[in-house]
Amino acid sequence: MSEPFVVYGASTSGSVPIEATLSLLGVPYRVEDYAPWEGQQEVSRLARINPLGQVPALALPTGEVMTESAAILIWLADAYPHGRLAPVLADVKRPEFLRWMTFVSSAIYALYWIADDPSRVTDKAEDHAAVKTRIFDRIAHCWARMGEQLRPGKYLLGDELSVLDLYVATASRWSPGRRRFYEVAPGLADAIGRTDADPRLTALWAERFPFAPGWER
Repeated sequence: MSEPFVVYGASTSGSVPIEATLSLLGVPYRVEDYAPWEGQQEVSRLARINPLGQVPALALPTGEVMTESAAILIWLADAYPHGRLAPVLADVKRPEFLRWMTFVSSAIYALYWIADDPSRVTDKAEDHAAVKTRIFDRIAHCWARMGEQLRPGKYLLGDELSVLDLYVATASRWSPGRRRFYEVAPGLADAIGRTDADPRLTALWAERFPFAPGWER
């Protein structure tokens, strides 16, 4: 492994927790920005890396390209155990870790494919606002169910930061926004606030997902 990792992503996107993970691990990487939501030209440009035309993707030093944010985060945490960013296989918290990583990916993150462009599921422009409202209600519902079942310590899984914290800290900034996240899942707020405030990530958050005025909306 002589070449650095390459993250294909964009600011405020699902590549941010991957960039945060690599930063915490001290692993060299570079970022190539792609914004598929800007139009077909960007999707086509990205398709050579990910045929779905989506970010994030991660090129490994071996040349293999991984897609799917949860899979990438789990793999990085397992590949670099010194970082202590995930419970190891024998840890009693491992099933819970896998459950919630998959939950965020499938029950929440996946809905943004529709929310970002409701025309993907309905041709009626007059229905787009209602579709987005329903989706954001569903996302809030899922955060609420997660909040009811998790019992955080300093962080979501206990007293050590994990890639789950990074994943949720990013995804909870997307619509319907942090204020609603805090309302429906108040028990998760302190752990996620602690992740936001981690001094090792200050520069990364500022560059890739800044706390601009009103960002919690």
